[in-house]
Order: sequence, then C-alpha cells, then structure tokens
Amino acid sequence: MKKIQSQGVHHITLNGADRQTSIDFWEGVLGMPFVFDQPNLDNPREGHLYFDPGDGRLITVFTNEDRKPDPTRTPNDPGAVHHLAFNVSRATFTHAKDRLEERGISVYGPKDRGFMDSIYFRDPLGFLIELACYRFEPPVGCTHADVMIEAHRLRVERGDYNIHEEHLADAIELLVARRQQSLSSDRAARNPY
Repeated sequence: MKKIQSQGVHHITLNGADRQTSIDFWEGVLGMPFVFDQPNLDNPREGHLYFDPGDGRLITVFTNEDRKPDPTRTPNDPGAVHHLAFNVSRATFTHAKDRLEERGISVYGPKDRGFMDSIYFRDPLGFLIELACYRFEPPVGCTHADVMIEAHRLRVERGDYNIHEEHLADAIELLVARRQQSLSSDRAARNPY
C-alpha cells in the first residue's frame, strides 16, 4: 500500500450567498483579485467564482442569487471547517484591524500565537476568517514549515509549553548551518569585541 502524496492546497471552495456579496467580500475587503468565473458545472443554478488569495492558488465560491447573506455563525460541529487563515505582511497586519473596523466589522485580537500574530473576524455569512502574520522569515531555500518543525523539536526538547520567538531564531540558525556551507571549520558563536 502506498500514500497519495499531496503537494499543497489546490483550492478551497466555499458556499457563498449571491454573486455581488462574494465579490465585495473576497476582492473588496480582502483584496483577492477575481480571476475566473463560470457556472458551477455540478449545479447549473449556481455560479462558481475564483479568487487569487495572493499565492496563485485559488479560493472559489459557489454563488446563487436566491441566497442572501446571513451572518449567523456557520456550524462548528465535528467535521465542519472552523476557519480559514490568510497570510498577510506585517505592514498589512498593523492596519488590518482599523480597516475592518472602518467597515463596521467586529475584530477579535490581535492574538499572540508565539510564531505569529492573528486577528479574527467573520465574513458576511458568519464564517470565521483569520489574518495571520508570521514573526519570522525562513532562510533562503526553506519554507515556514521547515522552520516550524525545527522550532517544535527545540520547544519539546527544552520542555517549553508553547513556541516562542527564541525557538524560531534557534531553528533558523540550525537550518542555515545545515543548508549553507562555510570555509570555517568551527562556526560557533564568537565575541569579536
């Protein structure tokens, strides 16, 4: 028996309300360009809108003009999607709460997650959205996940309850030492003063 190896998220599809509410939220609030539009090929009464969340992958929304926005919280039952998180730059993150509140949108946070900062709010249908901002940049040739797994190992090894920026800094140093060669035989920290 062999695994089916995934290579990233292809797209996420949500059930939306009407077309204009979807465009106004995904493009007009979150800045995701509206890149593709066609009927839902499995249900001709619905539209299928495609938005680019910033990495070239897709968020898609099924729309129906008979559905109106209902801000009642979407189900939080086992098996239901709890929330979607989108990566934003530090510059965007520092202004996001004010920009959302200018529209009358309630915002929760910012929340300190150790390796990132987050704010939360609901879309027009009550679905929970998170804007997340990493507190680190991975070394060249590495991903955020590479840093996270190293930081996790350091956290567990040190007996710490949750991740802190020191774990991230040490993980980045380990990754650079592994990936980048040096002519020095000893790369230990030194004090040149």
